[in-house]
Amino acid sequence: MKRITVVGAGNVGATCANEVAQRSLAEEVVVVDLNEGASHGKSLDLWEAAPIQNISTRVVGVGNDYSRTAGSGVVVITAGLPRKPGMSRDDLIGTNAKIMKQVASEIVKYSPEAILIVVTNPLDVMTYAALLASGRPSQKVFGMAGILDTARYRAFIADELGISPRDVSALLLGGHGDTMVPLPRYTSVGGIPVHELMDEAKLTAIVERTKKGGGEIVNLMGTSAWYAPGAAAAEMVEAVVRNERRILPVCAALHGEYGLRDLYLGVPAVLGANGVEKVVEIRLDTKEMELLHQSAAAVKNVMKILDGMDLFDGKTFGS
Repeated sequence: MKRITVVGAGNVGATCANEVAQRSLAEEVVVVDLNEGASHGKSLDLWEAAPIQNISTRVVGVGNDYSRTAGSGVVVITAGLPRKPGMSRDDLIGTNAKIMKQVASEIVKYSPEAILIVVTNPLDVMTYAALLASGRPSQKVFGMAGILDTARYRAFIADELGISPRDVSALLLGGHGDTMVPLPRYTSVGGIPVHELMDEAKLTAIVERTKKGGGEIVNLMGTSAWYAPGAAAAEMVEAVVRNERRILPVCAALHGEYGLRDLYLGVPAVLGANGVEKVVEIRLDTKEMELLHQSAAAVKNVMKILDGMDLFDGKTFGS
């Protein structure tokens, strides 16, 4: 791919740009930010690391000049205010929705065929905002959350068992936050069901820690995480650019799957060159389906707040 753009030169955006460059996914990675110093400075720093890392992808900071993003095949949007201690993801909606409207509109002006990957919180609703602002088909606009949440879940299980996280296979559904739905029934370690390796109390504690994984880091550092989110976004970019058709947990648009429609929610999906090529419906028991619908209801409530702001000229999902 010739060009990939990362909007936002904060910690998450810079980490994502670095990961994309190291994976040689494009000839050029363009970093956009209102803070021109951050855009140019971090991009220059990454380019100066290229000889050491033995990579050829050029990383370019362009400040707020979206014309320099023209022809981007994939755009990762990380722009927005990060969480601070005591804030929920939903507290960010007002400010970040306005940022998302401006960013997505500018992106499609210069890259009308781009696939948009949203990282900005509150994730599920900001992905919805990007859809409204961009006018792109819903399969071309999706969010990064499930890969990050699953990675945290896998890492915590690996810690508890004293094994490599590479051997932990897991899946989560639902919104990005406290209503996410980890699925222990679909969790295994080296092919062994996780229930055979740890008791229910320990697994329940890990599930609860995963739900609050982002808040744990905010409380420790005073700001949001960036290494894991940046790497997770880059993994999604790679699946698209290389047309890997991987089944990954993605914040995808639902059109009747799982009995849900007209919202974005974390589900397993086939990710390839066309974006979300298929939402994968797995069998859920009664309790799991109930939790998924509770998570969807929480996302819908925040969507109503966004719709009530009337930022998108009355447009809503499917309108």
